[in-house]
Amino acid sequence: MTMTPKQRLVTAFQRGIPDHLPATTHHLMSYFLNKYMGGMSNQEFFEHFGLDAIQWISLHRPDPDKGEYFDPLQGEPGFLESHRIATDQWRVFSEEIPGQQFKTVRYRFVTPGGTLTMTLQSNEQTSWVSEYLIKEKSDIELIAKYATAPKCDVEGVNRVVEEYGERGIVRSHICTFDVFGQAGTWQDACCLVGTQRLIMETFDDPAWVHELLKILQRRKKIYIESMQGARYDILELGGGDASTTVISPKIFEEFVAPYDAELVEAAHRAGQRIVYHTCGGMMPILEMIAAMGVDAMETFTPPAMGGDVDLAEAKRRIGDKVCMIGGFDQFHFFLNCTPEQTRAEVRRCFEAAGGGGGFVLAPSDHFFDADPALIAAFADEARRCVY
Repeated sequence: MTMTPKQRLVTAFQRGIPDHLPATTHHLMSYFLNKYMGGMSNQEFFEHFGLDAIQWISLHRPDPDKGEYFDPLQGEPGFLESHRIATDQWRVFSEEIPGQQFKTVRYRFVTPGGTLTMTLQSNEQTSWVSEYLIKEKSDIELIAKYATAPKCDVEGVNRVVEEYGERGIVRSHICTFDVFGQAGTWQDACCLVGTQRLIMETFDDPAWVHELLKILQRRKKIYIESMQGARYDILELGGGDASTTVISPKIFEEFVAPYDAELVEAAHRAGQRIVYHTCGGMMPILEMIAAMGVDAMETFTPPAMGGDVDLAEAKRRIGDKVCMIGGFDQFHFFLNCTPEQTRAEVRRCFEAAGGGGGFVLAPSDHFFDADPALIAAFADEARRCVY
């Protein structure tokens, strides 16, 4: 029986066997779509190549009973952004700083107890933090006291799901910190403190790190608990700052897993599936991630791209516990190779991880530059991988 894209992906999430190998991407970057695809929309891209489609949304709502409202100063949310939630005690102001090499925007988080500042820079491909929000350890007290926690707009989500139908899945992520953050608790903290400093603080002042993680986790729990009834197909948790390319398995075990495992449990109570995102090294922590109770794991980045994943070994170790998403080397097989080489890479992934289902072929995270002819070969060969 021929499945719809939604059926194919959801079957894999449930570790079932679909009609053929599901194939999709992580986020599509506007840089790529504009440069190589003539400004196509995400959906046009998926339909053009016959890939299994994903609609990414993140619909939040305020709680007026708590004095919350949509931030009137935000403007239209950008890539992966949500409408910020403000109160009279938590306001975010922004100012573009001229004369910089890259676009530079400074944000002020204004509270009755003081003001916190963060600066972001960006180019046509991506954005990064050039000034971290948390400078003094006492800054986290302002976040604990005044920061808002978004709620899920369940009705809005379900309208999108109804409209999207069987064309693909509707996916989102656990809420991040305002302006810039990541879905996982540790990963969100890295965006506010700086990864290197946070790693050092796990040795110098672990109690402070745990206090910060509890503050950020509490905000995420409030959001997750509001998701009951939202018909998302899957939600992303995690982020690259918890890969073993960045931190040790010991830090993961002590500062990452305990907090995110509780979020996974809360998500399941709210009727949601979770995929844990780890772009970078994963092999030493495969079982730790699976033990958090997640439904799926990604990105299974191969060594040639700076990761460490042996797909076949990963399948042997955790393939009976989670759906595996990713594994494809987009750096070497979406550019500067032949379609036959791209097809061979698809087959390698399928033979390593496709057995018994529960595998979604996808690039190992984002890509910015790619040859459309090679993406076509990727998609076509995946359709030929049947069970």
